[in-house]
Amino acid sequence: MSSWKKAAKANQKTHRERHQPESRKHLGLLEKKKDYKKRANDYHEKGATLKLLRKRTLDRNPDEFYFHMINSRVKDGVHHELEKDDEHTPEQVKLMQTQDLKYINMKRTIESRRIQRLQSQLHMTDVADSTANTHIFFVDEGEEKNFDLAKRLDTHPSLINRKSNRPRLSDLDKITLPDVNEEVINSAKKVKEKMYKELSKRIEREKHLTVVQQKMELKRHLQDAKILKPKRVKKGTAVSAPIYKFQYVRKK
Repeated sequence: MSSWKKAAKANQKTHRERHQPESRKHLGLLEKKKDYKKRANDYHEKGATLKLLRKRTLDRNPDEFYFHMINSRVKDGVHHELEKDDEHTPEQVKLMQTQDLKYINMKRTIESRRIQRLQSQLHMTDVADSTANTHIFFVDEGEEKNFDLAKRLDTHPSLINRKSNRPRLSDLDKITLPDVNEEVINSAKKVKEKMYKELSKRIEREKHLTVVQQKMELKRHLQDAKILKPKRVKKGTAVSAPIYKFQYVRKK
């Protein structure tokens, strides 16, 4: 029966609302019914909100505690939120929201293997030479003034500060050094500097992925409903995961 009613309205005349008459055009557009409905609904929603807020104010307990009391301050009549250090960086939040734990673990393993490969190629000899030597030589009284370190180590004075690649003078007489072009030396230095930069970036990336992995593993453990609620010992930061103390539960 309803289908017949719809079919009967197919050829029905569309009744449209009249526009603003020419004599009242200076007053602006004439409000239509749909405009009135929007304005009326907005008015009633605001009234209901004010009524609810008035009710909550009357029902409020003046002795009630909420955390915003200790997380905000009023200074010189202006309300300020207390600034807190973010526990997660934007990159960490993006990783934790878009990737799973297996992906993070896989990427961290790849970075650690590449770091080991680079360290095996570089041997970190330049870093070792940057730290001061702490080797102690014991001499008899009266020999301190005449003590010659280069003579004692049997090496050239310019090689004393080295911790590696410090040949003896007796060995230098037997070695025939090849003629090396200065351009080859400079290109080798550039390649080594590039490798050191890549190594430092990969070490930072591996540390970053380790922190993300620890946070995700801890979050998964905290979501376990079978364990008792742990106690937080230390709050997490952007460079370290939070520390929780779990209650010991004896298994069978």
